[in-house]
Amino acid sequence: MHTITITLEPDVLCFYERIADAMHLSVEQILSDSLFKLAGELSLNAITSSASEYFS
Repeated sequence: MHTITITLEPDVLCFYERIADAMHLSVEQILSDSLFKLAGELSLNAITSSASEYFS
């Protein structure tokens, strides 16, 4: 596993801290899950766009 350091605006950090507290998880886990979900959604959109271009 790799370690990556990111910089967040204070308001963004506060937002993710509130979610982490509510879910009883770490901020790091919430950010990791959010980025993983975003990557999946972007991949699905890219596949869908490629398929629609191919079939049109």
